[in-house]
Amino acid sequence: MTTLAAVAVTTATFLGMEFVAWFMHRFVLHGPLWFLHRSHHVRHPHRFERNDFFFLFYGTLSMLLIMYGSAGKDYRFWMGIGIASYGTLYFFVHDVLIHGRLRFWRKSRNAYLRALNMAHKMHHKTTGRDGSEEFGLLWVSPKYYQLALRRPAPARILRASRSQSQYHQQEREG
Repeated sequence: MTTLAAVAVTTATFLGMEFVAWFMHRFVLHGPLWFLHRSHHVRHPHRFERNDFFFLFYGTLSMLLIMYGSAGKDYRFWMGIGIASYGTLYFFVHDVLIHGRLRFWRKSRNAYLRALNMAHKMHHKTTGRDGSEEFGLLWVSPKYYQLALRRPAPARILRASRSQSQYHQQEREG
């Protein structure tokens, strides 16, 4: 497979995963698999939720495609890479930025990422199976993007480290 074909298959798979994620979220997770996905829509004290099991499906699919396509680096390999790339981005945007499950990326000044966050918050406004909106991850309804552009970005608060604070205090004292 040529480099151009590999890039095309990976990119098409990555972009196609947005539709797959939207469709699965809208019709499967908010449908027959609500009993698992519900844990993601309600507050709870646990670090993990039943909804986290869904990554196993996509991770397994990606792994199998990579394994079976790796000998000749055929289309299966690059499809697996596309799914894995989407899953990685999904983790950082959804779990880290939006839900703050890891505390190293809490807020963004980027209008697109803020629009994603607003759309996702609207999705979670409804805690039941029905009545939600905004089921995708990367595609944002223009109304949220316009709202993000109108609202000011969060201010950056720079906190000095303890050693910097002590240094500046010593400078002032003498």
